[in-house]
Amino acid sequence: MTQREAIFPANRHALYEKHGYSAAIRSGDLLFVSGQVGSRSDGTPEQDFERQVRLAFENLKATLSAAGCTMDDIVDVTTFHTDPENQFGTIMAVKQQIFSKPPYPNWTALGVNWLAGFDFEIKVIARIPAST
Repeated sequence: MTQREAIFPANRHALYEKHGYSAAIRSGDLLFVSGQVGSRSDGTPEQDFERQVRLAFENLKATLSAAGCTMDDIVDVTTFHTDPENQFGTIMAVKQQIFSKPPYPNWTALGVNWLAGFDFEIKVIARIPAST
């Protein structure tokens, strides 16, 4: 049976302790990353929406890095949006900077009505490189 290993980035934010979850779980050669939000280190949301999205991606990169992964190792993405119609342009501009060339990961976007004070959340599944 494959063992699960909890992964946390350096300088992990307060939300992990406050809500009792791991940043990611390594299982075999897969990394399941919990939803990352644009939180500051104290767990509070960044108020500027574009900055919140960018910070969510920074938090995601830190979690991936802690497991020896990069954005190129992502195979599946799910994002959650509190106002998809009005947020789409900003999110797409940031997304296109981060995932600038194919092959792009799978992507599912969901509209939701509550994200605990946040307006954007991203969770991913990544394949851990063999050398890690």
